[in-house]
Amino acid sequence: MLDTSFFHSELPARPMGKYAHIVLLRVTEGYALFQTDGELNRARVSAGTRDQRAMTRIALFKRKQTTPERLSGRELLRHYGLLSDACKYNESACRQCPDCITYGFAIGDGGSEKSKVYSDTAFSLTDYASSHEVFTLNAPYEDGTMSQQGEVSSRINSQDHVKPQVIFPSVITTRDLTASLFAYVLSNVLRTTRYGATTTRGGVMRNHVAAIVLSDGEIFSNLLFTQRLYDAIQPDGNDPVAIQTALNAAADVIPALLAEDGVRDHQVLMGAELDQYLASVRSMNEAGNRELLQQAVAECLAYYNAYIAKGGKK
Repeated sequence: MLDTSFFHSELPARPMGKYAHIVLLRVTEGYALFQTDGELNRARVSAGTRDQRAMTRIALFKRKQTTPERLSGRELLRHYGLLSDACKYNESACRQCPDCITYGFAIGDGGSEKSKVYSDTAFSLTDYASSHEVFTLNAPYEDGTMSQQGEVSSRINSQDHVKPQVIFPSVITTRDLTASLFAYVLSNVLRTTRYGATTTRGGVMRNHVAAIVLSDGEIFSNLLFTQRLYDAIQPDGNDPVAIQTALNAAADVIPALLAEDGVRDHQVLMGAELDQYLASVRSMNEAGNRELLQQAVAECLAYYNAYIAKGGKK
């Protein structure tokens, strides 16, 4: 299945040109809230590469994708007792755990580490008009009404939500990881199911992996992937796109895009082989998970001692 010999046996100090890509379709399974400054982020772009009509798409920024996945990974590390209490997300970095080393950190005079996981803004496959809905929300009192002592509450608000079954084609690129650290990143993607704001009451999203590509360079962008899928499917704006329809189209689009990229592909894992590999990842037992994470922790600690700790030089 996945050729783990492609990955480094230890994390290198400098870029070595070993890229592992996770090509996926992020699909909402409920009403999700992806907004900044009170409204959904949008972008005006071409519908496809053949269909040049302008289209407004919902934009899902990088941090709205990577932050939930990082937190899922940190939760798993903490579950196995492999994350120091001193390492606090967006507060203080330990600089040596798989989260810090893989996704990067910046702590002012305390140093920084560039992320080895690249992600970019994802765009909705369908247009903004058919992909969102505005809801009016309220905050009732304990008796369930909006009034108390004869006064009506003003705690009513409206928010723009992404509809269920909206697809965001996406590519996650990792660079120069070991096999265990790539497995850590992939596990975070497969385990994370809630994105955006109000994740305790919504924001369910499922990540459908369409391909894993090992290559010597970066491959196609999220926007190009989205536009090519749009050309292949030509979705009806009134109906959601069936997930299997999108995955079938992706199976045709991905090889064509890779052929245009000009990078040398070491392995492209798709179809039945990919399904078998992902099933093996999902079915890994407790002991296997612990062993994999312990290996990732040991590799990160070795990298920290060699290149980040006092006296280490890259």
